[in-house]
Amino acid sequence: MRVAIFAIVISISEVLISERIYLDHAATTPLRPEARAAMEEGFRIWANPSSPHAEGRKAKQALEDARDRVKKALGWHGEVIFTSGASEAAALAIHHAKVDRKAVSEVEHDAVFLDGLGTFDAIMPVESDGSISREACYEAVGAIGTSPEDRKWRTLVCLQHVNSETGMQLRVGNARRVLANFDMVTLCDCSQSAGKLELPESDMVIISAHKLGGPVGIGALLVRDFGLLHPSGGHERGYRRGTENLPAAMGFAAALENSEWQTSADQREVFFGQLGDARLSLGEQTNYIGALTHSSLSAQALLIRLDAMGIAVSAGSACSSGTLKKSRVLDAFGVDDDTAARTIRVSIGWNTTPSELERFAEAWRSLS
Repeated sequence: MRVAIFAIVISISEVLISERIYLDHAATTPLRPEARAAMEEGFRIWANPSSPHAEGRKAKQALEDARDRVKKALGWHGEVIFTSGASEAAALAIHHAKVDRKAVSEVEHDAVFLDGLGTFDAIMPVESDGSISREACYEAVGAIGTSPEDRKWRTLVCLQHVNSETGMQLRVGNARRVLANFDMVTLCDCSQSAGKLELPESDMVIISAHKLGGPVGIGALLVRDFGLLHPSGGHERGYRRGTENLPAAMGFAAALENSEWQTSADQREVFFGQLGDARLSLGEQTNYIGALTHSSLSAQALLIRLDAMGIAVSAGSACSSGTLKKSRVLDAFGVDDDTAARTIRVSIGWNTTPSELERFAEAWRSLS
């Protein structure tokens, strides 16, 4: 009898879970079936890719094939260093770049902003249209307030492509053009845009697999030339420590090669459009991440109410959404305290359906 009741409870729970709507894809998104199949193949090639024997050579061949597929899928003509994720890729670039000076935008993800805090020589404010002023750019590379000799410094300039909390696209290309005559190395965090938008022109790029349908636990640092970095380990051409994660690399490549979405770009645009003024208007927006502000309910109340309605969203990035503090990013964008306290993030993924977007829109309109 107890077994039967338990089975019924489990069945009901599975139905309820299957009916939930997950709109927190900027935090992580489900593994694509093609990536899962590729990983299963990788698990069968279980040897260490760095071992010299036949099994190791077979694994090495599969790893290099995955690396080439990642390059091709992203249209990248430089080098690819596989890492454990975007955070490691960021740390590798920030702490091992061959530069004299480092600058960062004020709205970077914590993995970039906080990890490099104390090492940055300049923090650049971002305008409401996603641009960085000419003066801020010049100050970043030491062209203001320094001697002519100091202006010969090589500067690492860290700029994200798509902001993870608001969906705004930063004008990376504009900053590069302003600083074209200076000796600089650009590092672009494309964790929220790789596999979704064309990569911006940059010397180094941060990628995360689990944001685009690949496995958790792998990312990459794309590097125009290995000469930009100091070597830091024995693997990945001597630029990273630790045994390479072959199954994850194969899943990463497969996820990038299969970029179809269950909603079209037009459907996503319509979805955000019908939410009207609820969406924070900040520069050029993506069609898959949006910051929504309610007229009266707090972010915490919104999360609780929506979760009870079967909808998963977040407040800010996953790294900071568990706190009640005002988002550092929203503050940097000039969003006032009251508005920030009533703002949540909705992010769409590859497996989000049109009907799920409709259900969320209805749920949002019912909140009061």
